[in-house]
Amino acid sequence: MDIKVRTARLSIFSNVFLIIIKIITGILTASVSILSEAIHSGIDLLASAIAFFAVKISSHKPDERHPYGHGKFENISGVIEGLLIFIAAFWIIYESIHKIIHPSEIKHFEVAASVMFISAIVNFFISRRLYKVAKETDSIALEADALHLKTDVYSSLGVGFGMLIIWLTAWHFFDPLIAIAVALFIMKEAYDLVKNAVNPLLDVQINEEELNKMEGIINSCCQKKNLKHKELRSHKSGATLFIDFVLLVPPDMTVKESHNICDQLEKSIDKHYIDTDINIHVEPLSTNE
Repeated sequence: MDIKVRTARLSIFSNVFLIIIKIITGILTASVSILSEAIHSGIDLLASAIAFFAVKISSHKPDERHPYGHGKFENISGVIEGLLIFIAAFWIIYESIHKIIHPSEIKHFEVAASVMFISAIVNFFISRRLYKVAKETDSIALEADALHLKTDVYSSLGVGFGMLIIWLTAWHFFDPLIAIAVALFIMKEAYDLVKNAVNPLLDVQINEEELNKMEGIINSCCQKKNLKHKELRSHKSGATLFIDFVLLVPPDMTVKESHNICDQLEKSIDKHYIDTDINIHVEPLSTNE
């Protein structure tokens, strides 16, 4: 089984466990901040399921209907996950405002704090694993899932320490305020996630740093052969980086020689990226270029 699929499945199992203990604890303690964390984990579970199917589909080979591969399924999953986070955040804020208007006391602080700290520890290790595999495979879906769990670490710690503060001070109004803070925090997460996922869907050029790196690789190869290039373009689809540019060669160069140079360029570029699809158009070099 593909490593991306196995890792996405691990995230699903961890989220199911956390949802169960958070819902039980939220009902037991009557804490809206813990119930908001249960909702957050529920969104994480849905996001993990979406990521699981996205990485499974994106790993399929290009076919007749999808000649450029299935990589954008991962980007679509990232957009959906971001929108789900926004919905969850607004729901948490609504419930928190209701709790401020109709306050109630929280019970079993020690249980509440313990569950939140356990949740933070579990998500810390799962998110680290997701980030590691996402980086190795350049998977936007796993990166999005890791981001979900990373924010869950911070929000769980915030709620856990909030429970301790309420326990020591008896300031029960802290509970809905913490929940609102969690909601605002995950809304920022949602914005970043949607932005990163949408850009490849719009065929946006890769960032300037990566583009300069690619220019350097191509220039290095061209200078050895006294060649030039122009019109470099790139975009991403899932983990696949699509690159095309024009290679300017002497008019008397044979097709075989130019083809060999193109092969060398492709190999040089491939060394620096996980998955590439390179298209080089050869044109004769004119005297004014």
